[in-house]
Amino acid sequence: MVRLLELADRYDTDLEGLWGWSIARLQAALGWPDHLLLSINAYRGLVGACPACDPPDQVLLPMDRHWPEGFKALRRPPLRMFWQGNASLLNALGSGQAVAVVGSRRPSMHGLKAAELLGEALALAGWPVVSGLAEGIDAAAHRGCLQAGGRPVAVLGTPLERVYPPEHHQLQTDVAEAGLLFTELAPESKVQRSSFALRNRLLVALARAVVVVECPQNSGALITARAALEQGRALWSMPADVLRPSGLGSNRLFLEGARPLLDPDQLLQTLGQAPLAELPSSAASSHPSGRSLAEARRLLLQRDPMLKAMLEEGATLQCLANRLARSPVDLAEQLVALELEGVLKAEPGMRWRLA
Repeated sequence: MVRLLELADRYDTDLEGLWGWSIARLQAALGWPDHLLLSINAYRGLVGACPACDPPDQVLLPMDRHWPEGFKALRRPPLRMFWQGNASLLNALGSGQAVAVVGSRRPSMHGLKAAELLGEALALAGWPVVSGLAEGIDAAAHRGCLQAGGRPVAVLGTPLERVYPPEHHQLQTDVAEAGLLFTELAPESKVQRSSFALRNRLLVALARAVVVVECPQNSGALITARAALEQGRALWSMPADVLRPSGLGSNRLFLEGARPLLDPDQLLQTLGQAPLAELPSSAASSHPSGRSLAEARRLLLQRDPMLKAMLEEGATLQCLANRLARSPVDLAEQLVALELEGVLKAEPGMRWRLA
């Protein structure tokens, strides 16, 4: 089967096309002995039309049209992938249009919040968020994605029917309903410690970029980071407190070529058009639903988790202007409009907070 798939790819055809090739063309392409080619020809005459090669439901095989391109370049590609969830995501994953977010199982509160905000920002922009459903950073990224109504993708180190850690039962259920679960382990397969390390190569192969939020030295997230470098994926790392052991590994990635991620917008601008982004609509003032300008502005705030977090804490005019790359004079007018609409409330010192 592998030889046939390689042949189909080389001659830009499919298995059905190969089925109709003449003996002479097969001989020229394969160089097989005559007796083997005659056996193939006899088998084709017995079977007739090309047999169906469609994989069963919820199992992806290498000949499937949604088989991820990234898997083909792996030194140890999976033989098959079991999945559960939203089948419409298979196209984006097949072309590597997703972002992987990984990190420590025991992060700081800062790391958890950062992962959650990143998952939310990616989801709002239209990017599937891939992670391993582990404790800590993985779970936070998935929760942020879910809170924003996004499409999380969990690559498991267990069969689909098993939940690990057990306390993530509801989270795994939510990910399967909103997004997708992926694993190379067949039902009832024995899970070994190496299973979780091996799934990291698949996680990277599905993604266009990998972000390490926070991890200590000798963390499994570093295996994912190095797999990203080996597979030619863009690698980002969030700077962490240099005095925290939980961030020593992710900080050291800067010495290995990782780009520092200071803001989710920095990543989103680099990625460009997202695979799940909504199509542009007409201006809010002329929208058929009668959406008001204030409602449009409120939606804009919701699409920027970092801005929302700033306004929850209370932010100065200058900080907001820097965040939005806007003139403070022009921005002040809009902030006042939002205040009049009850979206924001003004505080002493030219500060604004969400009402």
